[in-house]
Amino acid sequence: MMEIIPAIDLIGGQCVRLTEGDFSQQTTYDSNPLEVAKCFEAHGVKRLHLVDLDGARARKPVNLAVLEKIAANTGLIIDFGGGLQSAEAVQQAFDAGASQITAGSIAVREPETVKGWLQQYGPDKIIIGADFKGQHIAISAWTEESDYALQDFISGYIETGAKLFICTDVSKDGKLQGPSIDTYRELKATLPKAGLIASGGVTTIEDLEVLQKIGVEGAIIGKAIYEGTIQLKDLERFIC
Repeated sequence: MMEIIPAIDLIGGQCVRLTEGDFSQQTTYDSNPLEVAKCFEAHGVKRLHLVDLDGARARKPVNLAVLEKIAANTGLIIDFGGGLQSAEAVQQAFDAGASQITAGSIAVREPETVKGWLQQYGPDKIIIGADFKGQHIAISAWTEESDYALQDFISGYIETGAKLFICTDVSKDGKLQGPSIDTYRELKATLPKAGLIASGGVTTIEDLEVLQKIGVEGAIIGKAIYEGTIQLKDLERFIC
């Protein structure tokens, strides 16, 4: 069963969405992320993708208090990312209530560091953020394109023990134009051991149906919920 994972992106403690990761294209949807998280939970959602966009820019967690509040007041399984550049920051996220953390840019820049986290916490706790543009990995809050090919990047981390990957198509994120179906299909065919969580561009229930058929382990939904192209009640049939 594919897991449905709503996203809350944080700037200044508020729930926002960016387009293509561009901070100049920001829409603020709600000033109370806890209430948004509670609304997700009320519709049967079990997981939450919580992204500290302030932290991504500062290269250290900024919105840990929001994580702590959501973790203390809901039963959601939270994966937290944004600004996790050190062992101390990772431990702070876990101490604040994260069930998992997402290693983004640092997974590209410092693979040995992230390999250490995988060994210390286990592959169920550390998700590798494979943000991509075209066929290459994007880093630094999506402002830079690396030389790493997406498939090689994921394959390399599987060899080091990772098993969960959030694959975000930066070019589609926040644009409500549909996800990168062909890319996910190809990754599932060539790297069957990779636990893929599709992210970026999910717009309709039909998108989710296609992703489920492909066999991805999860789908992150952000702007589609906030803009109403997907209704929370319609997600309930995907949630066991």
